[in-house]
Amino acid sequence: MSTLAPAPDLEADPRVKAVFDDIRATRQTGFINNMWRYLAFDPVLLAQTWAEVKAVMATPSEIDPLTKEMLYIAVSIANNCGYCVHSHTAAARAKGMGEGQYAELLKIVALAAKTNHLATALQVPVDPCFDAGAAGA
Repeated sequence: MSTLAPAPDLEADPRVKAVFDDIRATRQTGFINNMWRYLAFDPVLLAQTWAEVKAVMATPSEIDPLTKEMLYIAVSIANNCGYCVHSHTAAARAKGMGEGQYAELLKIVALAAKTNHLATALQVPVDPCFDAGAAGA
């Protein structure tokens, strides 16, 4: 259940329409998903958020698009964001993620969660050789 309802004619605001048009062009689709529709209640927040997403997720970089989506899935699982888990799993599948890769990703996420909890519970000190900010590292 959402905390607000999207306006009936979101694209009546030219600022929203401009962002939606850029999303359509960047993603080469006519589909505007609910995240953007709900963010459109605040055109400034919508534009800022889309600019960040576009810069990181839709701009070629050192990390390939599938890996970016898989990282987004992992963080979304850790942050308990069901919407993002679903949308980025769909995006990763569209970029070629197979069932074997998905299974491996989930194994990694589960293992990282377990060892993170154990390290936190035990308050294991960081080995000096892992501390990039330490003198002589």
